[in-house]
Amino acid sequence: MTVSARPTTQPAGPSQRRTPQQASSGHRRITRSSILFLGLTIALFVSSLAAAGSGQLPIPFAEVVGSFFHHFGLDIGPMPTHPRGDATLWSVRFPRVAMAIVVGAALAVAGALMQGIFGNPLAEPSVVGVSAGAAVAAACAIVFSLTFAGDWTTAVCAFVGGLVTTLAVYLLSRADGRTEVVTLVLTGIAVNAVASALLALLMFLGDTQAREQIVFWQLGSLNGSRWQYVAVVAPMAAVGIFVACLSARSLDLLALGERSARHLGVNVERLRILLIVVVALLTAAAVSFCGIVAFVGLVIPHLIRMVTGPGHRILIPASALAGALALVIADTAARTLVAYADLPLGLLTSLVGGPFFFWLLRRTRRTAGGWA
Repeated sequence: MTVSARPTTQPAGPSQRRTPQQASSGHRRITRSSILFLGLTIALFVSSLAAAGSGQLPIPFAEVVGSFFHHFGLDIGPMPTHPRGDATLWSVRFPRVAMAIVVGAALAVAGALMQGIFGNPLAEPSVVGVSAGAAVAAACAIVFSLTFAGDWTTAVCAFVGGLVTTLAVYLLSRADGRTEVVTLVLTGIAVNAVASALLALLMFLGDTQAREQIVFWQLGSLNGSRWQYVAVVAPMAAVGIFVACLSARSLDLLALGERSARHLGVNVERLRILLIVVVALLTAAAVSFCGIVAFVGLVIPHLIRMVTGPGHRILIPASALAGALALVIADTAARTLVAYADLPLGLLTSLVGGPFFFWLLRRTRRTAGGWA
């Protein structure tokens, strides 16, 4: 009688095998992400050069390309034919485009972090009072004619005000050595309300010129951007984005729930403190020179999440590229929609972001508050 040999290994169960469909799905996600990054990078580069050539002194795209590459020692394309073309590009246009890239990337990454911290796609940097505190501090500098830092006084005050307000919100929301998300949100709402009242008081105390400056600053604008301003904002934005990318895995674990994240080795309290500081740094750096630019931190991360999914390793860098692209396009529209006028940048972002926010509220309500 022959006894058939028993197999030494059990066949893999459904949960142990990687089906062809799963492998194909993973490959499609990788391909889609690669296409997204490549598309965003190309679109950002092209739109930046096109934006530099737009304005009261139009410069053909080929000449903008030539000026750009000639600056780096590459003989590609023709130089601007207008006598002031090259000087206009490098003293006015390119600094403004560079500031749009930095500010857009900073605000979008700050929004992605806030949504990851709170586990809610409706969160944005203003929740922790950064923008409100920066507005009050900038208004103080304008109304009381502070000049301790020269032309940089308003920007310095706005930056410090944003950081101080964020620290105050965090300290006020702590109880028994812990910071609850709900308490933090409610504290941020209260601080924002107080900041709005102080801002109204400062506008009442100021003269007509001060009121106009405060209103213009609140609406946001990249007008007057210079390379020295970019040199201040860019390093802070780079540090914040770098730390955000390093925290991507911890944010993915936090999305599983606080208890699960703790079991997997994440110090939830320390992670939240770190990321709130990073959000404050990114937002305060962005608004200090440009004023308040609304809805970028809310809209951009959510749109990217709809394409790439909730994974922060892709979401954060993709949000940075998309935020930069969105603000370059918005600033170009602000400079060119009305002849010989510079529309407030925050006005355009609010006109687009407001309707999207209403749509997002309805969509979130239909899905019972779930993620896209």
